[in-house]
Amino acid sequence: MHERKAKMAELADGFMALPGGPGTLEEFFEIFTWAQLGLHQKPCGLLNINHYYDPLVALFNHMSDEQFLHEKFRSMALVDVEPNGLLDQFITYEPPTVKTFITEKQT
Repeated sequence: MHERKAKMAELADGFMALPGGPGTLEEFFEIFTWAQLGLHQKPCGLLNINHYYDPLVALFNHMSDEQFLHEKFRSMALVDVEPNGLLDQFITYEPPTVKTFITEKQT
């Protein structure tokens, strides 16, 4: 499973989660976390059809309000109710500056 997600991350230009269940959320959060760690700089978005993701957006806001999620990372979670609106956000997305995750031993 991890290899499949790593390959998806390598090939994708961005990540859009449609309404779904636990597997969708797990994949979204993994790729979102990778962005926070600086493993990629690609947009991550929620297609909020029929306001499906409103509770999750409220949770992101709550995490930010409670200082468990820095605002620069909160703003990485792009949200729109229309596919074209979300794609427009993807086009203009500028990732926040993050400390990159080092995977190799430095000499």
